[in-house]
Amino acid sequence: MELLKTLLIVLQVVSAVAVIVLVLLQQGKGADMGAAFGSGSSGSLFGASGSANFLSHTTAIFAALFFISTLGITWIGNKKEVSPGVLSGTVAPAAAPTAPTAPVQDPTKPAVPK
Repeated sequence: MELLKTLLIVLQVVSAVAVIVLVLLQQGKGADMGAAFGSGSSGSLFGASGSANFLSHTTAIFAALFFISTLGITWIGNKKEVSPGVLSGTVAPAAAPTAPTAPVQDPTKPAVPK
């Protein structure tokens, strides 16, 4: 179980860093408007519109991996191992019978002779 937990933590860290890098690589919505009027270059490594599709799909995949690994770590962390207690092998003694007790007289009332 510890190996699975370690793998999920590594997957979570890698996917978190990948999401951060991919979000920072993407250009904002306002950059497309400036490219339409001639300012800025619309061509890039992936083409004019291909970068948004490729980067956004890759970001979505890494975000899904991040959430799945987070749920897995949470599930593993919430599993409680049932360990036997100190007295798990002992049997409780049977209750001993008690003798009947006499009724207690109220000290504020006078004694009534029988």
